[in-house]
Amino acid sequence: MRLARIGFMSALLTFGATTALPAAAQDFHDKTIRINVGSPPGTGYDTFARLVSRNLGRFLPGNPNVVVNNMPGASGVNSVNYLYNLAPKDGTFIGLFDSAMPFYEAIGALGIRYKSADLSWIGSLTRGVNIISVWHTAGVTDIEGAKKREIVLGAVTGGGIMSVYPAMVNAILGTKFKIVTGYEGSAAVDLALEKGEVEARGILISSWRTGHPDWLKDRKVHPIVQIGFQRDRELSDVPLLTELAQNDEQARMFRFVSGPMAYERPFAGPPGLPPAILDLYRKAFGAMQKDAAFIEDAKKGGVDLDPLSGEEIAKIAVEIVATPEATVKAVKAMAGLN
Repeated sequence: MRLARIGFMSALLTFGATTALPAAAQDFHDKTIRINVGSPPGTGYDTFARLVSRNLGRFLPGNPNVVVNNMPGASGVNSVNYLYNLAPKDGTFIGLFDSAMPFYEAIGALGIRYKSADLSWIGSLTRGVNIISVWHTAGVTDIEGAKKREIVLGAVTGGGIMSVYPAMVNAILGTKFKIVTGYEGSAAVDLALEKGEVEARGILISSWRTGHPDWLKDRKVHPIVQIGFQRDRELSDVPLLTELAQNDEQARMFRFVSGPMAYERPFAGPPGLPPAILDLYRKAFGAMQKDAAFIEDAKKGGVDLDPLSGEEIAKIAVEIVATPEATVKAVKAMAGLN
């Protein structure tokens, strides 16, 4: 009887071991995975989503079909609200959105119905660096020059990233950016630069690398400060905002606003995604990023790969939303977000 019982338990354990992996594989077999993008077709986010949709299925069990679903609105907040509250938690629905979502949550932006720390962070293909740049005709090439005369800076809205950073450096570092808002989009601000309506703007550097590569190459713009956790490899002489802090409180404020730039265009699943499925996604992203065919596809699309893992993004998101209230209030006041 004892040997029979041991044999039965052994068979049961063997059955459990052999069925665990196929069960995970069956989660994706004959299924379609949707990547929900918080911006319209044709944007940089859409480009990243479609790059992943063409490749990710090869690295997930069952080789599922992967499609892109665009859900623009409220600077991407609508798509994250949907991901957090309504998306299925079976691994068939993931999101791609603005890295500033934890920042928006921390400052109490209107319409936020998600908790960044609870999202199932998968990974990011690139690490972002935002830059404040001055058009070449302005005659300003560094941060010190921006303290000496007024520089008209174009932005889309009064609360967007394009205006938050310039407002902060004005308040803390003494620059003299005159922030003009109301432009319909990034393309409109770029056109205003070319026409001489404005002299500066803030932007994610990868956007200019894909949209206006000649501007950086031919020195049509002069980056004067970088916002992120590491300097861009081609702008090693341009200081990070965090490096310009003169005391501990400034350091906390600069790190708070730089956090979203430590990762660019992150992918995440809804909260409550089963750990085994999240692990599959993270491993699939890691394998995909090393794949020669994927790397070539990314190169053709102008995507400069510099990946960050889901675990690393999760830590940064938690740090952002855990920023002391006094620091958040100070940033909001300086950036005009109250």
